[in-house]
Amino acid sequence: MCFHGMEIEPTMVLEALTGTFDGNVLLVDRPLKLQPNTRVIIRLETLEKTSKRTHSFLQTARSLNLDGPSDWSDRLDEYLYHRQVESNE
Repeated sequence: MCFHGMEIEPTMVLEALTGTFDGNVLLVDRPLKLQPNTRVIIRLETLEKTSKRTHSFLQTARSLNLDGPSDWSDRLDEYLYHRQVESNE
């Protein structure tokens, strides 16, 4: 296969990536599993700008800095519903 005057042997590993162009370089959002100096073909598709960045549930929960009793996860029903739950222990 010839690409821009270079003879290349494509390996057909297709991977969709997201990233941001900072005006000089394209910065991908996650690490790539490529050896240094690996040549790639990049096809670009621009995305609509979103008004806010999305976060995972864990990122959101951590950002709330919730404070509760040390046994919160063990006795969640008691704290949520204000009733005593019998222990199976």
